[in-house]
Amino acid sequence: MSKHVADHHHKAAEHHERAAKHHREAATHYESDRHETAAHHAHMAHGHHQHAVHHASEAAKAHIEHHDGRANPAHA
Repeated sequence: MSKHVADHHHKAAEHHERAAKHHREAATHYESDRHETAAHHAHMAHGHHQHAVHHASEAAKAHIEHHDGRANPAHA
């Protein structure tokens, strides 16, 4: 179980990092008046953000289920 939860945390972090990279790219292109390319990178950043939120939610859900199961053996 802990490896599964750790994987979600790692994936969330990776997607946050990718989102940040695309946001930086979007800013660079926007400053150079390449708005279409900036929009593309902004869209990619948004997608990575959504994936990061998903993995963070799955990790939190697993934490809650794990700790709830320990507190109440009927849930195990």
